[in-house]
Amino acid sequence: MNLGEILPPVNAGMNATSAVLLVMGWRAVRAGDRVRHRALMLSALGVSALFLVGYLTRVALTGTHRFPGTGALRTAYLLLLGSHTVLAAAIVPLIGFALFHAWKGNFESHRRVARYTFPAWLYVSVTGVLVYVMLYWVAPKVS
Repeated sequence: MNLGEILPPVNAGMNATSAVLLVMGWRAVRAGDRVRHRALMLSALGVSALFLVGYLTRVALTGTHRFPGTGALRTAYLLLLGSHTVLAAAIVPLIGFALFHAWKGNFESHRRVARYTFPAWLYVSVTGVLVYVMLYWVAPKVS
């Protein structure tokens, strides 16, 4: 097995880990535990950054992959991938703004940005796993 074959499931695992950390971080702040919230959200950021390195490495090694399915399944995949990709690009500055405001202690501004950042980031993490499942598990079985 080469790195190009190892990275997709590792990257999916990092997306899943990020989703879990995000939910745990949200629950911590809802419980009033800012210290735990900070640690969990910074961990989610670190895992997401590692994912990005792994994803870019995989693309550099193997290129992009076409979904081999057809019909409604292909349409569903492309809609999922499209929304995932657009939000993945959009959350980068949102995460930066949320982190900046938290770092500066501007928690009201942090909350305003995080209100949009959290669900978008969670969506990107979860749909990243779904894109992997559809591309590497579902598509080979139907094509």
